[in-house]
Amino acid sequence: MKIKPEKSKTRRRKKQPTRARSDIWILRLYIAGQTPKSIAAFNNLKLICEEQLKGKYHLEVIDLLKKPQLARDNQILAVPTLVRKLPLPVRNIIGDLSNIERVLVGLDLIERSALKAQV
Repeated sequence: MKIKPEKSKTRRRKKQPTRARSDIWILRLYIAGQTPKSIAAFNNLKLICEEQLKGKYHLEVIDLLKKPQLARDNQILAVPTLVRKLPLPVRNIIGDLSNIERVLVGLDLIERSALKAQV
């Protein structure tokens, strides 16, 4: 007679989406000096982060005029470029980030369908 091991009565947890598991958002803003677009991108990003990610983000600003090798190493083709390192997947957004709704969709903070519903 074979004895079967008793099955656990606890349910297995489903894997949570990456966004739910990551407590901190790691963002990098690549700029090239203090140009009007770079300043606008920084100000727009700061506004978005304070409204949407308050206390849950780390923002690093990288000036490619001071560290040009990072453009090649990180495959930055245009500036300003925002890179979301965490939560995964990595996402890139190019421009001055003035279209807040598109940035929120790009960062995966709102659904693309929510953007279409507003139009």
